[in-house]
Amino acid sequence: MVEPASMEQMGFTGPAAYRIIVAGTLAADQSDWLGGMQVRATPRADGTPLTTLVGRMSDQAELNGVVNALCDLRLPILKVELLMAGSTER
Repeated sequence: MVEPASMEQMGFTGPAAYRIIVAGTLAADQSDWLGGMQVRATPRADGTPLTTLVGRMSDQAELNGVVNALCDLRLPILKVELLMAGSTER
């Protein structure tokens, strides 16, 4: 049986860079209340909008706050991707 990775191995105990993709549109000026993440809108092949957010979160609580804010906006979250654990760049 394979043992699950520990919280430390997955990078959940400190800063990390993430990419979040949602269906729908966010304005770039909404970055301030989304943890300062960089906001980029791109259309799908069928023309429907996607928004990609990329940035550094100080911990899982901050990431959770961003995800909750996106849910409050009723934007379907398509992907949350850990880019680099321990990232100190914004």
